[in-house]
Amino acid sequence: MSKEELVTLSSVELRRRIGTKEISPVELLDACLERIEEVNPAVNAVTAMCVDRARKEAKAAEAAVRRGEDLPLLHGLPTGIKDLEETKDLLTTYGSPLYRDYVPNYDNVMVGRVRAAGAIVVGKTNVPEFGAGSNSRNPVWGATGNPFNPMLNAGGSSGGSAAALATDMLPVCTGSDTGGSLRNPAAFCGVVGFRPSPGMVAVERRAMGWTPISVLGPMGRSVADVCLLFATQVGQHDSDPLSFPLEPEAYAEPWPVDLGSLRVAYTEDFGGAPVDKPIRQTFREKIKAMKPFFRSLDKVEVDYGEADRCFDVIRAVSFLSRYHDAYNNNRGMLGPNIIANYELGAKLSLADFAWAHGEQTRIFRAFQQIYKDYDLVIGPTVGFSPFPWKQLYIEEMGGNKLGTYYHWMATKYFVTLTSNPAVSLPCGVDDKKMPFGLQVIGRFRGDGEVLGAAHAMEQAFKTNPLLARPLPNIAKLRKPVPALKSIVTHPPKLNAKVSRGPAPGAL
Repeated sequence: MSKEELVTLSSVELRRRIGTKEISPVELLDACLERIEEVNPAVNAVTAMCVDRARKEAKAAEAAVRRGEDLPLLHGLPTGIKDLEETKDLLTTYGSPLYRDYVPNYDNVMVGRVRAAGAIVVGKTNVPEFGAGSNSRNPVWGATGNPFNPMLNAGGSSGGSAAALATDMLPVCTGSDTGGSLRNPAAFCGVVGFRPSPGMVAVERRAMGWTPISVLGPMGRSVADVCLLFATQVGQHDSDPLSFPLEPEAYAEPWPVDLGSLRVAYTEDFGGAPVDKPIRQTFREKIKAMKPFFRSLDKVEVDYGEADRCFDVIRAVSFLSRYHDAYNNNRGMLGPNIIANYELGAKLSLADFAWAHGEQTRIFRAFQQIYKDYDLVIGPTVGFSPFPWKQLYIEEMGGNKLGTYYHWMATKYFVTLTSNPAVSLPCGVDDKKMPFGLQVIGRFRGDGEVLGAAHAMEQAFKTNPLLARPLPNIAKLRKPVPALKSIVTHPPKLNAKVSRGPAPGAL
């Protein structure tokens, strides 16, 4: 098999072939490194790398296979870690000039679990500064371009991971999600992103440990790939008070689900989130095409109350707790998104905070009522087609100004407030021939069920060009777009060896 063909295989298939000795981890790593060299200049998805260590680990993984050892779930699979996660002896910048030379002396909990599952960490994947926003550009590494058009936004904050997966540079990549940071880039890049229920994956660096809006989770080119990674991430850890004991093997494969038995509710805008007219029309066409797959598919009205204000408050308080020192000591080194969130939080009162948590509870309880009559809720993952990465965010729709730099992401952060698990599933293209993401939302704590349903939908969608996952043109990406790095103002020192204790990050 050629290197070209090898990198296109799913992580599930690659892991199977490593176990049967059909391919070697060394061979796979070489193929991935070659693809990164060819394509990364065009999309700027992979940032700091540790190639020498990866080669040593690949050789060790190959030797373990030859010795007939029991192999863990991700054995020998090249992996990208989102640059908000601490990685031992590998540059971790959070996309911030404040940490452009930060090399941790430890792996955080999630990274340690992925490594223990046999993953070979090749490098980091790009993010917005501290993960704030859904445009993966920052003054350290520059911008990540969309694999379908590198001058457009790849989404964020897990944009580097999504672009690396879509271009077959790496078969395994991690992500995180507060207001849509797993789901938005997955939709924009034509891959799968899964926001798990809070507590499924331990988050040790959540500044407010009891606040559930921020989670870590998996991405992949298919739902089965997502499950494979997810099973290595889940489980209780003493650093996260929301985490709880789980049986990881229960999530390693998609649960069997009969699409024909599912009662599905759909919504175009989740009760008032900004959704552009062309996206509404695209969604309607796709709903019509997928209706025969389900037992029923009904439009529902979703009452999200004052979800925008609620999310504003909860998000701002989180930033207030996390960036107090950075704002007061290094405000000039922070980007506009971080400053805006912090200053909003600084203006809030305890009464605002109490109201927001009360409103989130009301939203949560109201949303669960839908599942008395339905098994799933679906809607557009993103209300807009990918826009130029030079545009930091979408400011208006239909001539009306949007509320905040993240208001255009309301289709996702409304769902965040419910705490229900949600998958962004590739679902054909939109009116501009860019990837369209379908958000599939399961029952409260129904992570296995919603992944199983998404997998069944994915298999059914393959038979319909209107619904099938789109693929980027790799040949075009071999011609790099140098402008992607034009906003870099604080390049990192790639030979830095500055070890510190835990540093703050955003999800």
